[in-house]
This record gives sequence, C-alpha cells and structure tokens, in this order.
Amino acid sequence: MKERVTQRFLKYVAVDTQSDEASDTFPSTEKQKVLAKMLVEELRRMGVPQVEIDEQYGYVYAKILSNRPDGEKVPVLGFIAHMDTSPEVSGADVKPQIIRQYDGKDIVLNKDKNIVLSVEEFPELVQYTGQTLITTDGTTLLGADDKAGVAEIMTMAEQLCSHPEIVHGDIAIAFTPDEEVGGGMDHFDVGRFGADYAYTVDGGALGELEYENFNAAKAVIHVTGRSVHPGDAKDKMKNAAVMAMEFHSELPKQACPERTSGYEGFFHLTDMHGSVEAAQLSYIIRDHDREKFEKKKQLVESICSKLNERHGGAFFAAEITDQYYNMKEKIEPYLFLIENVKTCMKKLDIEPHIQPIRGGTDGARLSFMGIPCPNLCAGGHNFHGRYEYCCVESMEKITQLLILLAQK
Repeated sequence: MKERVTQRFLKYVAVDTQSDEASDTFPSTEKQKVLAKMLVEELRRMGVPQVEIDEQYGYVYAKILSNRPDGEKVPVLGFIAHMDTSPEVSGADVKPQIIRQYDGKDIVLNKDKNIVLSVEEFPELVQYTGQTLITTDGTTLLGADDKAGVAEIMTMAEQLCSHPEIVHGDIAIAFTPDEEVGGGMDHFDVGRFGADYAYTVDGGALGELEYENFNAAKAVIHVTGRSVHPGDAKDKMKNAAVMAMEFHSELPKQACPERTSGYEGFFHLTDMHGSVEAAQLSYIIRDHDREKFEKKKQLVESICSKLNERHGGAFFAAEITDQYYNMKEKIEPYLFLIENVKTCMKKLDIEPHIQPIRGGTDGARLSFMGIPCPNLCAGGHNFHGRYEYCCVESMEKITQLLILLAQK
C-alpha cells in the first residue's frame, strides 16, 4: 500500500493544477481538468461502477457500492480532496526529491540556489527521523495540499475494489477544483455526490482532526484621491496611496497572521497598489468566533467612516464579501463523526490531535450545504511554499485510516 500511494502521489504532483484567483472562469484554470480526467480513467480501471466528470466545472464524482452481506442500508459516507494547488508559488514542473531514512538533519533542497529545509526553522522535521520524506527541489511547491489527499482516497478506493472481504456501505468520492481560491463548492452538486456525511482529506500532519475553522471574509478598500500638480498641491491634493497607508495604520497592530495563533483572528493584507489618484487594499478577515468576526468587519467599515470624516469627503469605501463560516455549529450535532475517527486512529496507533483550522476547507462550506464534513490529515507540512514536504509513512497510515472509516 505504501508503494501504491507514493506512486500515485508522484504521478499527480507532476500535473500542474495551479488555480488562479484573478480568473473569472470556473474552474479558474482548464489544466485542472487534466488531472480530473486522469482520475476518472483510473477509477474506471479499478472497477468503480459509478464514475463521472462534470465536463463544464471539472468536478469528479464516484461511488463504490455497498457489499454488506446483510443488504442493510446504512448512511453513505463520502471522502473529498481538491485537485488544485495554491497560486502563491508555482506548481509547474515540480521535481520531487525522495529522502529515504531521513537522518534528522537539514535537507538541502537546492544546492545551486542555497535553499535549505532547516531543522532550526522547521523543528517538526526531527519527528520524521528514520522515515521517508518527499520534498521539493526548492523552486516550486510540492502539491501535497491536496494531492496527498487525492492519492490516499484513490488508494483506499483501489483497496476496497480489489478486496471484497472488506465490508462497507456505499462510499461516495469527490475531487474538486479551485479550493485554493475559495471556489471549491461554488458549483458542487450535493445530489450527485450522494453522501449523508463526509470527510475532507485536506489537513496536515498525521493525527490532525479538525471540525472548527475560521469564519472568513474578503475586504477590498477603495481609496479615491485627488491629483494636483505637486508644486501647487498645498491643501488641495489627496494622495490616495498615502491615504491607503493611513487606513492600514488604523487596524490593530497585533491582529495579523504573523502575530497570531490558535483561536486568534486577524486582518491580512494580501495585495496593495495605487497612485495619487486611486489606491486599493485587499484583505482577508478571519476569526473562529462569529461575534468577533462580525466586529472585525464592522471595524473596517467604521475606519472608512472615520477617515472620510477626517478628510471631509467620500474618499474611502469598503467592499466586504463573506467567504465561508465556522463548520463547528454544523458538526456539533454529529460528533460521532469525530469519535469514529478517534477510534480508528487509536486502532492504528495514531494519536488524535484535535485543533482549529487556521483556514478553511471545502468541508466547511459543504457542512452549511447539508453534509456535515470534518477534516482529516493528509500527511504534509509547509503548504503553499517551496519548503513543502510530506511523509510517505503518514500517507500509508492515512490510507489505512480511510479504509477503517469506510468499514465503520
């Protein structure tokens, strides 16, 4: 099983599926459909009886039918992973490096560029001493987010199809595009998926189990300036670029990603550009607590009002869009989903580690669409960057975990 999940993972990361947040199409990049079609063909070769691709939107849906000898109808369990990789770092021409029997020391990813995966900066590396790691060559991301999850679900499917002695109910599978740009559930067909409950396989280290995530919004601040020749600008010019910096200075200094952890929320400036005439600031707003989340959005509005009053005009405007909400309220009535995972993890000598997600998953949105959907580990670290890596032994154990859950 270890060899199969590794082979699949290496095959999938070779396909560039990077999504594009600036695109106005869905999926945001057509190349995601290349992997989708590969997965469809592979599932069909395994003998999965129901497999289809949404030709327009790129979703893959599959169902492995129940083989329960008693014929009893039980709830349909689903597993989901996303096919796209983050727009933050290139996902093209990925060159994975396999580190066997890792020695617990720094890993030179790229000698020519002096890119090193160091134990000092990433101390969790030492826990993988003696195991097999897959890293990048330091020039791209790896794609473990979430091709590790895809490989684990596909290997689970292969095991269920080739071992009829593993008794299970109907198992639904879905692979989604555009999760990294927040669109994974935009056109997801709940009926086509057909699950009663589901898990996303989109987390980090072995043992992670998550059913709380951020409430999330995007805020775009539009600043309108007034351009006047600098030689005659006194008391006339309104420099939008400078005013944009003024807006940012009004936000709480400690409420940013680099200074928060756990349940602490933040305002994250993701993009800024401008001139004297006009400027724009783009933020993501995050908080686990819904009340604090709403107050963060209100603060953005109030700062705009405050600065408009200070400058004597309508120079600042906020465009705020909610993206997703904390799944906790939808999962809590179905905590057996969490207990089942904990039970299965303990059978595999995996220590469950329940923590809040400092981000979101397709499962968060799906939970609000009627299918409670916690998140499981996929086995990777340092997602969205050139220092990303995953552990082969973790991927093997997670595949075993999925098989146990299917039986559960």
